Amino acid sequence: MATKEQQIQSLLEPTVEALGFELWGLEYLSQGRHSTLRLYIESDNGISIDDCALVSTQVSSVLDVEDPISGEYTLEVSSPGVDRLLFKPEHYAMYPGEVAELRLRSSFEGRRKFKGILKGMEGEDVVIHVDDHEYLLPLSTVEKARVHPRLDDAGNTGEA
Repeated sequence: MATKEQQIQSLLEPTVEALGFELWGLEYLSQGRHSTLRLYIESDNGISIDDCALVSTQVSSVLDVEDPISGEYTLEVSSPGVDRLLFKPEHYAMYPGEVAELRLRSSFEGRRKFKGILKGMEGEDVVIHVDDHEYLLPLSTVEKARVHPRLDDAGNTGEA
C-alpha cells in the first residue's frame, strides 16, 4: 500500500513535469487539523520564485479537483537548495563523497542519526562512512536524509 506521500507524488508528478520541472521530492507533514505539503522542484536552469509560483498555481488546481488531503493544509513550493533532502535512490547516487545526515525511523546498532561521508547506494542500502566504519542502511528505514555539499571559499558548490 502506498503512503500518503507516494499517492500525492504520483498525482502531482505529471503536472510538475508538464511544466518543465522535476519533482525532486515532497514532504507531507500532518499536524492534526492543519497539514503542510512541501514540494521541491528542480530544473537544469535552476529554480526562480516565478517557477515556484507557476508550479504552486497548477498544483493547487490539481489538489482542489482530486482532493487527496482532508482538512486544511498549506502548500509550499521551493527548490531543493544546496543542502538538499534526498528522496529517491538515484539522489543518493548523485552525491558520493559529500557529507550527509541520515535519520532513521528506528534504531540501527543503537542509533538513529548518522552523519558522515555518503558513498552511494548498494542494492537497496544507503552506504555511509561514519567514524572509520561503513554502514549499509536499508533505504526503507531512512526517515530523512540531507546532503551538505562542500563549498569553496567563495561559497560555491563547484557545480556548473
